[in-house]
Amino acid sequence: MDRYERLLKLHRLLQSARYPVRLQHLQDELECSRATIYRDIAFLRDALGAPIEGGSEAEASFCYPSEAAETFELPGLWLSSGELEALLAMHQLLASTGGTVLSGTLAPLRHRIEKLLAEQSGGKRWPIERIRVTRSLSRQLDETAFRMVAGAVLERRRLKFRYRARSTNQDSERLVSPQRLTHYRENWYLDAYDHEREGLRSFSLDRILKPVLHGSEAALDVADADLDSHLAGGYGIFSGAPKAWATIRFSPRAARWVADEHWHSKQEGHLLDDGHYELRLPYASARELLMDVLRYGPDAEIIAPVALREEARIQLRLALNGYEPSTP
Repeated sequence: MDRYERLLKLHRLLQSARYPVRLQHLQDELECSRATIYRDIAFLRDALGAPIEGGSEAEASFCYPSEAAETFELPGLWLSSGELEALLAMHQLLASTGGTVLSGTLAPLRHRIEKLLAEQSGGKRWPIERIRVTRSLSRQLDETAFRMVAGAVLERRRLKFRYRARSTNQDSERLVSPQRLTHYRENWYLDAYDHEREGLRSFSLDRILKPVLHGSEAALDVADADLDSHLAGGYGIFSGAPKAWATIRFSPRAARWVADEHWHSKQEGHLLDDGHYELRLPYASARELLMDVLRYGPDAEIIAPVALREEARIQLRLALNGYEPSTP
């Protein structure tokens, strides 16, 4: 353990301790001598302003005052090598999932972190490019719109924009109080309270056009419990209170991996005696649920409700019609 790591660990030991930490315990945790502990204590106290108490030969223990333990932080950016590596890996994930919208903004931070990590590792370079996140089915996102929407969410400002619905391709004017940004299946969505419709809605960011901050009035805040109840109650991103429960039966071949998949926070699943796997989950809109079920082809069958089963049958029939040979 080098000195940087040792100082950081010493600070965190004192910060998290409810009672004075004995010298011997510090030696054991930091794997160093008594003299090294005293030198590090002196550096934290004199050079970095740490409010360390204790240290007399009679006490041989150290602590932060209770009020300082909650408020004092080391000046500058103090992260362990492991934390820096995790931060770089997180950057790689964000850059991959957010595309150019996030990667350009985070580039200066990444260079700074890489420099700090190299200094701590004696010049060794960590091959972060070996952490790979493959994007699929992500939509083109306008950077200006993303910044405006994200800013409105964080600053708690009302937002006005035109929204082009994917189902109808028609535009509508929206005035909303942004609640949160959600990243779901490679794409970004805005969860917001729609003032004209007097209800919570989710908007795909790639369909938001010309967003602008509206007026000086602060955004209306909706309680987290209400957001979760309305927007997370049904299946997937199509929000709303669940209207029904779906029962889907998977073949023994598909059961091997479906049993380990997370479809919904309230899902119920069990293996049947014949090797099939039966999954039950609530849903508010059938559209996304059907897309997920139908991708399993003959390995998935909707058992209930009847209306959902019939809708799946219609979708399969329409798909099959596209493959019928054309008559001359």
